[in-house]
Amino acid sequence: MNPISSKFWKADITSGFLVFLIALPLCLGISMASGFPPVAGILTAIIGGIISTFLGSARLTIKGPAAGLIVIALGAVTELSQGDQVAGYRRALAVGVVAGLLQIALALSRAGVVGQLMPSSVVHGMLAAIGVIIISKQTHTLLGVTPQAKEPLHLLAEVPHSISQLNPEVFAIGLLSLVILFGLPLIKSKWVKQIPGPMVVLAVAVPLGVVFNLATEHNYSLAGHIYHLGPKYLIRLPGSLLGALSFPDFSMITSSVSIKYIVMFTLVGSIESLLSVTAVDSLDPEKHSSDLNSDLLSVGVGNTLAALVGGLPMISEIVRSKANIDNGAKTAGANFFHGLFLLLSVALIPGILQQIPLAALAAMLIYTGLRLASPKEFKHAYHVGPEQLLLFVTTMMVTLMTDLLVGVGVGLALKVVLHIKNGAPFGSLFKSVLKERFEGDTLLLEVRDAAIFTNYLGLSRRLNSVDSKVRKVVIDFENAWVVDHTVLEKLHGIADRWNDRELIIVGLENHIPMSNHHLAARRRVREDAIA
Repeated sequence: MNPISSKFWKADITSGFLVFLIALPLCLGISMASGFPPVAGILTAIIGGIISTFLGSARLTIKGPAAGLIVIALGAVTELSQGDQVAGYRRALAVGVVAGLLQIALALSRAGVVGQLMPSSVVHGMLAAIGVIIISKQTHTLLGVTPQAKEPLHLLAEVPHSISQLNPEVFAIGLLSLVILFGLPLIKSKWVKQIPGPMVVLAVAVPLGVVFNLATEHNYSLAGHIYHLGPKYLIRLPGSLLGALSFPDFSMITSSVSIKYIVMFTLVGSIESLLSVTAVDSLDPEKHSSDLNSDLLSVGVGNTLAALVGGLPMISEIVRSKANIDNGAKTAGANFFHGLFLLLSVALIPGILQQIPLAALAAMLIYTGLRLASPKEFKHAYHVGPEQLLLFVTTMMVTLMTDLLVGVGVGLALKVVLHIKNGAPFGSLFKSVLKERFEGDTLLLEVRDAAIFTNYLGLSRRLNSVDSKVRKVVIDFENAWVVDHTVLEKLHGIADRWNDRELIIVGLENHIPMSNHHLAARRRVREDAIA
């Protein structure tokens, strides 16, 4: 079926254009932060829009590079470079090809549903760590200083020194960009809210770059100090679209470093993409439910093609997808048109794009990083329950001190330990124990032993296979020792999306909640413990 509807093409073109305005600077900034050429992110978004749209892409999602994969991409380039950045980039492309093929295999094996199993506190902890890493790196770019440190915590420690050495005119562009990004949402005017913040930043930063003559090597003095400016503070793009293409180098694809990043790209990219699709479905005014496996297939094919020509990894991206919905998109055609506008921009106006100051892109990334690691995320985790905050902080800190794969692994292991501590039987850690019976058009599902993220798949499959004649599903947790936050969150999401039947949760009256939050994890006190 053609995803571009003749009925809704006007709405989709309008939304696609507005999303393009947001995506253009973000694609450039994410590329630079990832150690890839600036145009790599645009290549990815072009493929994600023009090609992935026709491969089963979720209806209202926007495909493209995401800040959440910056850390992995930069790590791959750095560790595979062996002192040669260009070689590291091409070897990272080879990693991207293999990871894309693995995503295709996961989709064809119907493994897309696994993305539903990830505990939200672990995922948000991972994203918060990514936010901190982005801030630690981009703060120095915004100040116009090249740091000595490489690791996130060391980069943060070096910020005071970079502030003392900042380049005033570069910093002026970055600071003004941050003021715009944080200030625009505070303006209550309806028409102001319709203006994409990144485009306002470019409308101000590009003329400032011209005023400061960033395109020409020169020195200037201020308060008795001499500072240098030049093209290195601007985006650099190839002269043509064909000149932007690069091809993977598979010479190190079997090395332990490549294998590590293949696993990270595949798992983190797939999970983040699937979570984004689920989130977008919940925002969809028409409450359409996307086929996660089809969307993962479109992402896998898109990633394989993007890596073959020099692009970044792609996912179904949540921020641009939300903007797509807010701007009135009706079909997947909006994703197509956003990719088409990006293609035209690179093909027709590369000279204008090269006037964008790096400090402005750094400000956009810092803004994104602060949203990922916002104090609100810590507050929300604590509000859901102290154990959720523990998972959140542990995942974040281990990720900062090691890498994403270790951080997520430790977070998941800690969650399993907490479930065992709260009474989950070993035998039910990975197996759902369900008893069911019918009463007319009502299905009664009794969940025994434990309802936790590691065994949720069985319950999820049963709910997805409910006969169309069933009008009501009642899930009884009375005989479950532990019911975790992830399961309750997923079930409430299903209840919100079901339009033709009702989902009711019962049997939690005798469970102790971990907090006052309505989706807090719950455990039932054993009678022998009371005695």
